[in-house]
Amino acid sequence: MRKIQQGFTLIELMIVVAIIGILAAVAIPNYQTYTKKAKFTEVVQATAPFKIAVEGCYQDKQNLGSCSTAGTNGIPSAAGASGFVKSVSVGAGGVITAVGNAGTPVSGITFTLTPTSVAGTGGANLTWAKGGTCTSAAIC
Repeated sequence: MRKIQQGFTLIELMIVVAIIGILAAVAIPNYQTYTKKAKFTEVVQATAPFKIAVEGCYQDKQNLGSCSTAGTNGIPSAAGASGFVKSVSVGAGGVITAVGNAGTPVSGITFTLTPTSVAGTGGANLTWAKGGTCTSAAIC
């Protein structure tokens, strides 16, 4: 009579463990980057009201220099810490800067939006260039 195989051989189990180990080695760093990007989204979204305010100011004044002082010309005051966001502010030329909160995975990482007027539109439109340390960290 033939004996029926009753389980996996040691080599088969070792192959399965090796495959799981390789997948975990690839998946864990990707997952960490994914969660960091998700948390940094809060920092990016915190710039939205400031972006709208700078665009509105530029429509009225036609001068980005007039749109750089918080609390004037419709530009909101700098925002303080909340969640993953340490601060959001508007600087010279309407440049918006947001910083990740300390003690979080996005601590100290910055996101900037730099406005420039679009040629040929009579100064009515702006384009926004993304920048900051988030670009080198590949999370924005």
